[in-house]
Amino acid sequence: MRVTIADVAREAGVSKTTVSRVVNLKGEVDGSTAARVREVIAQLGYVPSSGAVGLARGSSRTVGMLVPSLTWPWMGELLQGVVDTVEAADYGLLLFTCNRGADSVERFTTQVSARSFDGLVVIEPENTLHRLTALHRSGLPIVLIDDRGHHPDFPSVVTTNHEGGASAARHLRAAGRTRPLVVTGPRHFGCVRDRLAGFRSVLPEGPVVDGDFTELGGRLAVERLLAEGVEFDSVFAHNDVTAAGVLRALRTAGRRVPDDVAVVGFDDIPMAEHTEPPLTTVRQPTRQMGEAAARLLLGHLGGAPAPRRPVTLPTELVVRRSAP
Repeated sequence: MRVTIADVAREAGVSKTTVSRVVNLKGEVDGSTAARVREVIAQLGYVPSSGAVGLARGSSRTVGMLVPSLTWPWMGELLQGVVDTVEAADYGLLLFTCNRGADSVERFTTQVSARSFDGLVVIEPENTLHRLTALHRSGLPIVLIDDRGHHPDFPSVVTTNHEGGASAARHLRAAGRTRPLVVTGPRHFGCVRDRLAGFRSVLPEGPVVDGDFTELGGRLAVERLLAEGVEFDSVFAHNDVTAAGVLRALRTAGRRVPDDVAVVGFDDIPMAEHTEPPLTTVRQPTRQMGEAAARLLLGHLGGAPAPRRPVTLPTELVVRRSAP
């Protein structure tokens, strides 16, 4: 059941007019009273409807975006896709990160309730899906980018991670590689499970090392297997940063790429063209994913029905010298 302004007023012990003034930043409200109202708003997960806010403030024409961090290698491209789309529609964008974990999430929830922007694009920070689901059920339109395999009950934009992994394996198999090493990302990510499953559907044999999407993780994985005497003629790294670490470790060990070991990454971030040798990788359409998510959200705000299934954008194998 949706939380109403009357629920907030009753819990805070104030009138609905006072709650409205706090939400819409209008009128004089005692500081301690306003703080108490904002605390109740956060506790109850109250989200004013965009229509009510528009009547009170005039149309805000603002959407929010919540991301775990701005340091992810492909975040800039994805964010640019969102920005280009919302600005073209004459909307503004409020950006929130979760760099401080639970504290950031608490502050974000309070700001969502108090500022009442019209909708939210999300790259899911760790352990926030339950809170995002509650906000959505309370009336806040949300679109998720890459649902991590959780399949939430609100719209999402995803890419073909399974097919991307399969395309990497088909390319290596066609080149005669039969002993692939896979260096994954964190296994609790749906995209990681899909990439591994897709790769294994084509090349079912070979060692798998759990990684963490870092350069160090890729380097240590290769160093450990070489020290243990494990033979492999190719590596599929679950992102390009990990692949860069793989290349470094192979070079240090005197293994030639691609003659001795072929290497394939995932994402096609700008760095992939500038590794030595340039990296064959599975391109993830990050800017287009941002554009698609923003279009979904703006369409929903304009009255269009939300799609029942995730919007899926295709990956593409980009062949360079690390795995010709």
